[in-house]
Order: sequence, then structure tokens, then C-alpha cells
Amino acid sequence: MPYINISTSAKIEDKKKILEEISILVSSLTNKSKRFVMAKLDNNSEMFFDDDSPCCFLEIKSIGSLNPSEMAKPISNFVYKKMGIPIDKIYISFEDVPASMWAWNGRTFG
Repeated sequence: MPYINISTSAKIEDKKKILEEISILVSSLTNKSKRFVMAKLDNNSEMFFDDDSPCCFLEIKSIGSLNPSEMAKPISNFVYKKMGIPIDKIYISFEDVPASMWAWNGRTFG
């Protein structure tokens, strides 16, 4: 925790590099250890957002440490820089999950 799920219609060549770099970014934005960041990337997905040009949807979940107004721009800039998707073709959903609803290593955090 945190968890970032990226869905995009773009075809991504170096998925492992994107996953590692987005993990580092989310770790720094949430002040949580990179060791606990999980990232998933679904690319080349059938998606539509106003037209057929590439688009992206990101879901970011964490137990606290989310500040959407401060995180949206650096994450959008990352997606634009690394995937070439214009910022106006990116949606981001942030979810603060209660510790009692998140488990790791066989037990919940709260």
C-alpha cells in the first residue's frame, strides 16, 4: 500500500521501467516506502475518451497520505512524459482506504 493501477489505450514498450518509475513517484508523493508500493499496468486496452486518441485512467489507493490536489499534476506530467498521453486525456481516481480494509502479510493494517 499504496497501489496504483494504470489502464491506457497506448502501447507501452518498456512496461517494467514505467512500473518502477511510477512506484518511485507515488512513494515520494505519499512519503511511503517504495517497498510497499504495488503498481499494475494494462496497456493497449480498448478505451475511448472523446475520440480514438490515446488516453489513460489511473486509480491510486492508499491508507492515508493522499493529497489529490498536490499529486494530480506530477502524476499527469509523468504519464505525458513517459507515455505521450496528453494531460487532457488522463483521469485519476484517488481513494483513501481505511486501515481495517487493507491487508498485507496475512493481516489488516488496522
